[in-house]
Amino acid sequence: MNIQEKTTIGDFVAHDYRTAAIFTKYGIDFCCKGQRTIDEVCTKKNINEANLLNELNAVLATKNDSGIDFNSWPLDLLIDHIEKTHHRFVEEKTPVIIQFLDKLCSVHGSNHPELFEITELFKASAGELEPHMKKEELVLFPFVNRMINATKSHGSIGKPHFGTVNNPIAAMMVEHDNEGERFRTIASLTNNYTPPEDACNTYRVTYAMLEEFEQDLHKHIHLESNILFPKAKALEKFFSNEE
Repeated sequence: MNIQEKTTIGDFVAHDYRTAAIFTKYGIDFCCKGQRTIDEVCTKKNINEANLLNELNAVLATKNDSGIDFNSWPLDLLIDHIEKTHHRFVEEKTPVIIQFLDKLCSVHGSNHPELFEITELFKASAGELEPHMKKEELVLFPFVNRMINATKSHGSIGKPHFGTVNNPIAAMMVEHDNEGERFRTIASLTNNYTPPEDACNTYRVTYAMLEEFEQDLHKHIHLESNILFPKAKALEKFFSNEE
């Protein structure tokens, strides 16, 4: 990877997802705020830039046998993966987690009042993610696929009702930021998903599911914010240049 002054955190993770673990270790948001450069984030968080770069380079220098290079995937395949893997994950896990959280509030809420705030935050997330994913599936993703098909057929894409792909992407990015902030609060309230000493099995399973949900959401947002969205913008620009 050719690291330049304008190389962003998202560029690192798009190139090799293993670098996400390094950014997480330093408390750096690589999905919702992946547009920042290393210099920017190190200055803001008072991180030793040389140490961070050394750790990143160490990861990049080793062969990645297990990682999937999503950055090399065709956009239509990436869209299909996001819908069938991450959108479906949210749809399947959300009602189960809500059911468990409601039970925890009922049984353990008196001793652990933070459970009520955690439940409120997760339900707010569920309420936001459902229309967010539908807007992607019904508006943004079909337009990206239309551009892909037009590229193959050497046709035109026409003017979308939302003007430019930048508009729905900007809305999606704001919503990504909101979810990132919400889950940072949930992680803090759960002590990074560490159950208390008096936790029952349901308590432990719920925290494990919340952690899994956040990890999947990070991958989900990363694939969109750092790979799909920039490539969709570039593709639309290609058609603009042809006009």
